[in-house]
Amino acid sequence: MSTSAILDSRYSWTRLLVTLAIATVANVGMWAVIVVMPAVEVEFGADRAAASLPYTLTMIGFAVGNLVIGRLVDRFGITLALCAAALLSAISYGLAMLAPDMIWLSAAHLFLGLGTAAGFGPLIADISHWFQRRRGIAVALVASGNYLSGAIWPTALAGMLAESGWRSVYATLAGVTLLVVIPLSVVLRRRIAFDAQGDSAAVSASNAARVGLSPRQLQWILGLAGIGCCVAMSMPQVHIVAYCVGLGYGPTVGAEMLSLMLLGGVVSRVISGLVADRFGGVRTLLVGSILQCIALFLYLPYDGMVSLYLVSAIFGLAQGGIVPSYALVVREYMPPQEAGTRVGFVMMMTILGMALGGWMSGWIYDVSGSYQLAFVNGIFWNGLNIAIMVLLLMRSRPARPRMQPA
Repeated sequence: MSTSAILDSRYSWTRLLVTLAIATVANVGMWAVIVVMPAVEVEFGADRAAASLPYTLTMIGFAVGNLVIGRLVDRFGITLALCAAALLSAISYGLAMLAPDMIWLSAAHLFLGLGTAAGFGPLIADISHWFQRRRGIAVALVASGNYLSGAIWPTALAGMLAESGWRSVYATLAGVTLLVVIPLSVVLRRRIAFDAQGDSAAVSASNAARVGLSPRQLQWILGLAGIGCCVAMSMPQVHIVAYCVGLGYGPTVGAEMLSLMLLGGVVSRVISGLVADRFGGVRTLLVGSILQCIALFLYLPYDGMVSLYLVSAIFGLAQGGIVPSYALVVREYMPPQEAGTRVGFVMMMTILGMALGGWMSGWIYDVSGSYQLAFVNGIFWNGLNIAIMVLLLMRSRPARPRMQPA
């Protein structure tokens, strides 16, 4: 069977299910640190800033890991990259369990973030090779593994955390990562020949020629767009709990709103995948970014509890499909054999945008005493992303033929 005949085949969908299962387990590292943070704070007598440092370093490792592991995927294939990442994650969990202080714990989480990254950008890049007509929904489903991990694991680990402590939680996660990710990654050992992917490579080359940008130039432009959209995205996601506490609603209400966002994000990713299969990655990304901007505007006039629940649900439904769409744009405009590196770079920039936006919103609150200007700041950054997508869309259109003089 030729490689082109495998695209969108039964094997492709089987591979997608295995990939989604791996993503749901591999991504737990970035959520586990949030779950154990209160217990760590009590055990080490740390203040809130110090207790947050492991999460910060986890996200830094996660950002860099998307690029580094993406390059490994391009060179050695997804199986070797996943096995190495699973081992690194398990070792990092073990080092964290042995931590005598916050410095040790934070350093362990830097490497944990690096290993966890294998469950996001690298898996998205790999699955994109096995689909052509249904690439949008395939990428969206794999990207949803990140949100599914955040929805499943914190609840599943809550009882163990209460009874046995956070170190037992990490011991369990180390074992689960090794027992699930490594065997399932072997199922993905089959590799695809890039010179036999139907007309996929030819289409991406044609699209790139119309845009008039080199792959590196387009990569950096997409990275800038990713920072813009994710600075905006981070305002509600990172600060909704603190926002609700400041309004007097309490942290439980804020946590419920965050869960609504994540649930809406899963739905949004699936819908955006279906839309992208019909209209392409750039248009889908542009629509998602516009909807996210509208949702951010809604936070400005409405701060009642019921209205915030509704706006948070709208925000989740608006933003979930944005980040996966970047991977589709990469595949539509760049060589397939560079997908791991290019997707990894853009994913890294989106994560750095989340980190920058989370800090920036907190700084604006400290200066102004209100989150209103932080929402406005997010809207401006969102506008940058919209402008870049409009530019790419305009440059992608075929040139109109000139009228010949009579």
